[in-house]
Amino acid sequence: MFKIARSTSPHSQGVGKDDLPMLSQFCISEAWSGDLSTGLLKLGDRAVSLHGLDSGECGLLNLVRRYDPNDRAKLLELFEQATTHSSSFCFSTTIHNPLNGRRQPLFCIGESSGLERKYSGTIYGVFLFPHFTLNQDGPAFTPHQ
Repeated sequence: MFKIARSTSPHSQGVGKDDLPMLSQFCISEAWSGDLSTGLLKLGDRAVSLHGLDSGECGLLNLVRRYDPNDRAKLLELFEQATTHSSSFCFSTTIHNPLNGRRQPLFCIGESSGLERKYSGTIYGVFLFPHFTLNQDGPAFTPHQ
């Protein structure tokens, strides 16, 4: 799933406090952000670990390098569109871990804003990591401990 919609005024309202227990029952959520003037994304600890990164700051190519190879081109196109026009977007993919062969499903919802001036603006969103991983060879899953 890859979706993007143009937006002239971002409409972030946040997650209500009553929604958090239900959300945490199914997944771990983690916010991320990016400064489009520098091209750097800032990720939380969980995203850093699952993406196999050394630090919480990275570029887009480092972010997507462990994503399903069949999704990378579409995701790069989605991010290119989101960094060109203020947009809301969402996508889902899997993160491949070469050390154990597991695949972690990933859902992302985000938006970009402040793109009126060239080489400026921000992009931000939330990653959702379900409480299970997929086996390398098929659709069976392993619950997180």
